[in-house]
Amino acid sequence: MNPNDRDHDIVLLGATGFVGRFTARHLARSAPDGVRIAIAGRSLSRLQDVKRELGVDWPIVEVDTADDGAVDRLAASTRVVATTVGPYLRYGMGVAAACARAGTSYADLSGESVFVARSIDRNHEAAQRSGAKIVHSCGFDSIPSDLGVGLAHAAAGGVPIVAATLRVRSLRGGISGGTIDSLRQQIKETATDASARRLVGHPYALTPGPSVRLPGHTGSGWGRERGTWQAPFVMGAYNQQIVQRSNCLTDWSYGQLMRYREVVATGRGVAGFARAGAVGLATAGFVGALWFAPTRAILDRVLPAPGTGPGPEAIARGRFVLDVDVYPVEGSPMRTRVAAPYDPGYGGTGVMLAESALSLALDELPDRAGVLTPMVAMGGKLADRLRAHGFTWDVAPLS
Repeated sequence: MNPNDRDHDIVLLGATGFVGRFTARHLARSAPDGVRIAIAGRSLSRLQDVKRELGVDWPIVEVDTADDGAVDRLAASTRVVATTVGPYLRYGMGVAAACARAGTSYADLSGESVFVARSIDRNHEAAQRSGAKIVHSCGFDSIPSDLGVGLAHAAAGGVPIVAATLRVRSLRGGISGGTIDSLRQQIKETATDASARRLVGHPYALTPGPSVRLPGHTGSGWGRERGTWQAPFVMGAYNQQIVQRSNCLTDWSYGQLMRYREVVATGRGVAGFARAGAVGLATAGFVGALWFAPTRAILDRVLPAPGTGPGPEAIARGRFVLDVDVYPVEGSPMRTRVAAPYDPGYGGTGVMLAESALSLALDELPDRAGVLTPMVAMGGKLADRLRAHGFTWDVAPLS
C-alpha cells in the first residue's frame, strides 16, 4: 500500500497516558489545518475523554498492542504512528515491526537499549525495503543529545570530531512513571539475559562499532574540568548509544575516534565537589536499588506509577538548559545551547514527540529509511519546528 494513500496522517497510540495527553494537547494546538490525526489505545471511554478534553473531532482507533492483526491494520491505516505505550520492550516491538513492514514511519520515546538494539536487528532491513523511517527516542531521550551534536558538527564544517560533551547546566522537572517503568523492565530483562546485560552502557550497543577505538573511549564523566566539578548524567549511557548510531548511519562522519559523554555541572570549590559526589551516589544508589527485588519493591511504593506524574503547577515550573560542546580535529570548537521552558520528562517530551510526528508526516526529509535516529531522520527540520515552540538551538563557536 502506498504510504500516501492512508486514512490518517498521524495516529497517536497511547493518547490517554500521562505523556500521551501532553502529546495530544500539542498536536491539537499546533498541527496545521488539514492534518488527519487519530488517537488510539485500548479504552474507548478514555479516548473519548481525551477528545472531549481537547475539543477535537479526531477518529478513535481501539487497539490492543498484543493483538498482532489489529496492530497490522493500525500501521496500514496511517502514514505515521507516534507511540507513548511503554515499556517498549514489552509493548513496542510489534508496533515498530508492523510499521516497518507497512512502510509507515514511526516515532517513540524509548530510552531502552535492549529494545532499540532488538528493533534494529528485526526491523532495519524491512524498513529499508518498505521505505519506513523507524525513529526511536524522540523525547528528552535523546533529541537534545542527538541534535545537539549533529548541529554543532555541521557548524564545525562536518570534519571529524575528537570529543563531544553534553553538560547539564540546569534542569528542573520530574521523571515520568513510564520512564521509571521502562528502566525497571530493562533491569529485569538484563538480570536474566547475559546478552541483554552486555548492551546496557556499551557505547556501540546500537552499531557494529568503528574499526578503530581509543583506550578509555567513553570516560566516566566524574571529575573537574575548567575548575568546575561534574558528575555523570543518568541518561548519558543511553544517549551516547544514539549519538554513536547517528555517527554510524552517516558513515562515521563524526569520526571513528570520537569520544562522547554526558555530565552534570555541579559548580566550583568544595560545594561543587560535594554536589558532584551526591549526584553520583544518588544515581548509582537508585539504579542499584532497582536491581534487587526487595529494594525495588520498596521503591515501587513511592515512585510514580506508569501513566502518572506530578501536578500541573510542578510541571509548569519545569525547564532545562544543556550545552553540547564539540571539538573538531581542525577549526574552532562549537557549542550547541539547548534549552526549553518545559518540564523535560512531560511537557517538553510531549512537544518533541508531537513535532517529530509532524515532521515525519509533513516535511521533505532526507531519503533515508530503516531504524534511524532523530538527527539522521529529521535533523535541522525538527530543530526548526522545535524553535517555533520555544526551544533554543543556538550554535556558536566555543569561547
